[in-house]
Amino acid sequence: MEKNIIIQIKEKSDINKIVSQIIKNPEQIENLINVVENEKGSIKFGCEKILRLVSEQKPELIYPYFDFFVKLLDNENKFLKWGAIITISNLAIKDNENKFEKIFEKYYAPIKGSVMVTAANEVGNSDKIIQAKPELKEKIIDKILEIEKAKYIHKGALSPECKNVVCGHAIDTFEKIYNQTLPPQKVIVFVKKQLKNSRDKVRKKAEKFIKRVNEN
Repeated sequence: MEKNIIIQIKEKSDINKIVSQIIKNPEQIENLINVVENEKGSIKFGCEKILRLVSEQKPELIYPYFDFFVKLLDNENKFLKWGAIITISNLAIKDNENKFEKIFEKYYAPIKGSVMVTAANEVGNSDKIIQAKPELKEKIIDKILEIEKAKYIHKGALSPECKNVVCGHAIDTFEKIYNQTLPPQKVIVFVKKQLKNSRDKVRKKAEKFIKRVNEN
């Protein structure tokens, strides 16, 4: 079974079928983690993706390995780091041991910069954490609002455009959080500032958000 799963991943077989196999045979999860942790080839990225997709459907199967994904937050490979950010957000719903609270500052530190995609992944997946842990809502919102002071680097230079992209993700997250309720003033102030954003997509998101707020 183990070899078969790894071969399927190497051959890029139907990813949904592989995920289903892992869910039916969760004893294979540890084998995939061992590959991510120890293999040097590209197979580790395929295994990480499978683990991430399993965490979306059956977070309780991946939660016992929470600490492993925390370690990946420090991985020098950005793809593994980005995957871990998403997986951890998926696991929040099953975090009865409050492990996320212990890594809260570590998890959100990259919002300040310098890698746009890292920050975007954190901001863009925060709604799942808030849904799982509503008591952290205000703290997470404050972290997201740190975007305003963030500095993102692209090709060795400070990039306002990267900051614009992350602002767009923030509006998406606020939209999900406050889909049916009125957001706090600090969120409204942030989004109103994006009405003058130089990125067209971000301006449109801001316009839609503020329009809904005004209609409430």
